This record gives sequence, C-alpha cells and structure tokens, in this order.
Amino acid sequence: MPKRPLNPDELPATVPVFPLAGALLLPFSHRPLNIFEPRYLALVDAALATDRLIALIQPADGREESPKGRAPLLAVGCLGRITHFEEMDDGRYFVILEGICRFERKSELTVMTPYRQIGIDAKRFAADFDRTHGEELVDRVRFLKMMRDYAEFASLDINWEQIENTGTADLINFCCMVSPYGAPEKQLLLEAQSLEARAETLIALAEVEMARGGNAGAPLN
Repeated sequence: MPKRPLNPDELPATVPVFPLAGALLLPFSHRPLNIFEPRYLALVDAALATDRLIALIQPADGREESPKGRAPLLAVGCLGRITHFEEMDDGRYFVILEGICRFERKSELTVMTPYRQIGIDAKRFAADFDRTHGEELVDRVRFLKMMRDYAEFASLDINWEQIENTGTADLINFCCMVSPYGAPEKQLLLEAQSLEARAETLIALAEVEMARGGNAGAPLN
C-alpha cells in the first residue's frame, strides 16, 4: 500500500476531487464516507489503484450536497488518504479518509474521467504534516471548559477520561469535525491559520450556539 506523504514535496500536483458541502476533514482526523454515485465509485477505484489520495473540498454554493458538472469550488480543501475500504453487497463503497494536509486549489483539469481533477498546492500548509504543531499555544483548560459547558448544554454523554488522554491537536480537530455547524462555519474551521485559532473559533461558535439556545444552523452576524 502506498505510504502516507510526509511533506508537500511528496504530494502529486493533481488529484481527483470529491466536492461535498458541509464535509470537514482535518489533518490526522478520519472521515467515513458512503460512496454510491457512479462518478465517485470510479474516483475511489482510481485512487485505490494509485496513491489512495482524494481531495475533499466544499462547493462554493453549499445548497447542493455534491453538484454535478464544473460547479465552482472553494479555494481551500483538505487532502485525504483512503485508510479503510469495504465493498458493500449493494455496490456501494464504504471508505475512511485520513486527513493529510490542507491545500489551495490552483486549477481544474479538462479530463475524460467521470470525476473532476484539480491542481493543488499545499506549501502554505506544510505545518499540517506535524501532528502536534501549535499545541503549546492552545489554552487547553479553556477549551475543556467549553467542552464541559457544551456537553451539559446539549446533554451529551462524554468519556472524560478518554478526553484527558487525547492530545490537544487531535482533540480540537475531532471536535471540529463532529461539530453541528453548517458549511460556512466548517470552512472557517478548516481555514483557521493555526491550531490556536481553530480552537478559539470553535469556542466562539459554541458560545454563540449556547447563547441562542441551540440554533446551530443560524447564520452568524
């Protein structure tokens, strides 16, 4: 199986792309995907036959989950690597993507494949290859307080012992990925310049939601 890329220089210049509204993938995090459309079944087949890499990015218009054609895409996405694959009895694929790094979308190829392909540049996000980069700047105590407040607010049953044993970067990225916010908020979390900024953004979103009484989908002013 192809190895996990370790720096931007090990990434291909072009990758197959899966446009998906509201789907957040962050470095070293994992996202399950159920694949059933023929164009994306072909995409997974191609990725499995080569380097297992797929670009996950949101369409500019998030009203349609995965638009057909060459609908405009946002500028920043996250590259994922297939780490688990199952073929289901009904022809669907179940895959798990592990986040590698964020990237800037540079171009789109003209191709004959049923799925889209884009040119990417990940040099601006080289720190994403360091799993713990920026942890020392995060106010973990403040972040955990937000988690406890939110768990009480949303009546969530959380294994706090497991939380305490989870690294700060993994904890923040996991909470971002399972957060209930919409496509614009997910993109804010993706594009945060640092781990500290991502943590503070999630804290702010949670505080707004709790102040509003739980309307996580309401637009931010």
